[in-house]
Formats: sequence, C-alpha cells, structure tokens
Amino acid sequence: MAATQITDDDEGKKVVDQNGDEVGIVSNVQHGTAHVDPNPGLTDKVKSKLGWGDKDEDTYPLQAEMVQSVTDDEVRLNH
Repeated sequence: MAATQITDDDEGKKVVDQNGDEVGIVSNVQHGTAHVDPNPGLTDKVKSKLGWGDKDEDTYPLQAEMVQSVTDDEVRLNH
C-alpha cells in the first residue's frame, strides 16, 4: 500500500489516532513531512491554519507510513 501524501494544504489539520482521539495538529509541512504539535494551544492552531506554523523543538516529524488517511479535516494515524 502506498503512503498517503502530505502537502502544505494539510497544515492546521488535527491528527487523530485509530480511535479518533486527537493527538495533535499538523503545525508545519516540509518536503512532504508533517511536523505535529502534540499539545497545541489556540494560537498554534490559528497560526497553522494561516500557514504561519513553525517547526521547532515542540513538534515531531510524522513518518508517512504512520498515516492511514488524510481527509478535509484530519490526518488519521494507523497506529
């Protein structure tokens, strides 16, 4: 199965686990890799929606093989 492609359009989307529980948001996408903020505040969510997200020490790269699907609203993990 091919990995789901992550794009800049996915910035600001919530990241959920297999149970649908929110585990963070996509704060930034660089070279097809989503960087997830596991504890976003309202400011982080707004900045990501506007494309102003930053990759910093509080974000974690999301490996493409961990992504089950990407919808208009969320990135769903397969783990």
